[in-house]
Amino acid sequence: MSKKLGFALGAGGSRGVAHIGFLKAMEEAGIVADFVAGTSMGSVVGACYCSGYSADYMKKEVEKLTVSDIFDLSINPIKNGALLRAQKMRKKIASYFTKNPTFSSLKIPFRSVAVDLISGNLKVFTGEDDVAEGVAASSSIPTIFKPVEKDGMLLVDGGVRCRVPIEQVREMGAEVVVAVDVLGKIRPVTKKLNLFAISFRVFDIMDDDITARKIKELNADLYLTPDLGDMTPYQFKGIENAYNVGYELGKANVEKIKNLIV
Repeated sequence: MSKKLGFALGAGGSRGVAHIGFLKAMEEAGIVADFVAGTSMGSVVGACYCSGYSADYMKKEVEKLTVSDIFDLSINPIKNGALLRAQKMRKKIASYFTKNPTFSSLKIPFRSVAVDLISGNLKVFTGEDDVAEGVAASSSIPTIFKPVEKDGMLLVDGGVRCRVPIEQVREMGAEVVVAVDVLGKIRPVTKKLNLFAISFRVFDIMDDDITARKIKELNADLYLTPDLGDMTPYQFKGIENAYNVGYELGKANVEKIKNLIV
């Protein structure tokens, strides 16, 4: 009997399209996860995968996506707590999960990770939690998307505290964890930084240090970092390359994964 396999799909904005390429390689190899946990874009891709969507379908949906599909500028961003109202983003996400309203109804067990700004704690969506709400909360980049309000919590992108949810998928019962970190090691920047770019850069630097320490502690069985160069997580440019890099990374590690789960 094969060991139970878990995929931990990390945060990374548009770089997360590499997750789709990785899953395409897994599909071709006949490798199916028993458990999945996702953060931010890893949550979007992971939830779709666990709903039964193919990698090809996800790729086509990403290629159709435009800025206008998610961009709804807030009239009062200071009061709103974010540049965007996030209504379009949440509506788009909800459209993918009409057949799987709760986490317990997904075809593959899945958990989505967000962070509560009130307590500072992680919020892990599972069981009877609403899939669309959990994915939206996990994907709500601070200052960009309005936080999700739930049960006295203000929920934002899980990457604030948990970029790659290795521990969460291990807790689900995975005996072998394959982690895909699409952000990888932070790189020097060459472009001039504006106000928002500085905010993101500070977040990325702090996250890089936290993640480096957690990787050693959590010890995934296979930790994969696709080389996406200087692709920014906050733009659509480069998603075709991200998919291809993720696919090639998956193909290159098929035999390793098969050996791990034997």
